[in-house]
Amino acid sequence: MSREAVLLAIRRGLRRGPLPPDQAMALRARLDGHPRHVIPARSRLDRDGQVALFAANVEREFGTVIRVDDAAAVPAAVADWLAAQNLPSAAAIAPHPELRAIPWADRPLLRLREGRAEASDQVAIQHGFAGIAETGTLMLPSAPERPTTLNLLAEAAVVILRAARVVGAYEEAWDLLRAELGAMPRNVMLVTGPSRSADIEQALELGAHGPRRLCVVLVGAG
Repeated sequence: MSREAVLLAIRRGLRRGPLPPDQAMALRARLDGHPRHVIPARSRLDRDGQVALFAANVEREFGTVIRVDDAAAVPAAVADWLAAQNLPSAAAIAPHPELRAIPWADRPLLRLREGRAEASDQVAIQHGFAGIAETGTLMLPSAPERPTTLNLLAEAAVVILRAARVVGAYEEAWDLLRAELGAMPRNVMLVTGPSRSADIEQALELGAHGPRRLCVVLVGAG
């Protein structure tokens, strides 16, 4: 169904036609302006402070953070974490240019397959678009170079995130997305720690709707 068909169905349900010009202009101004809500003071830190807060919040939410100086250190960090977790060295990996530039061949035991995750994959490696310091949340917009299945199907998720992509508040992450992608992608996942649920008898269960383990490899300085 086309966008116009959807809008026509909504108007028919509301029993009205298109917005008058003045209302349409006011709506467009609000969409273009992105008014700010109250931003928590805890995220108003310098760059190093925001990166440290992001890492602390990821770990508080049962995730793991590994900091490396540059991309050359990423393969060893990933291989060592997988071994420590008793996970296989085979993984599905996003076909993102930044991930392709990492010297994975330095760790020949890592067996990486580019593309979407399959139900049989135990490990997925994703490219992080942004990190949000105030809650330790990853922003993962969908794109051909960032398949969404990598965020959902594997037992363990590894996200490679440049420290320079950590921002203080959610609003700043959305600003970054609008500025760099232009249009809203089909899907934007906000991931805070491993998947979990306490719906049944209030007992916390990790891996309820996605990866049971999450490792964020932070690359470079803030």
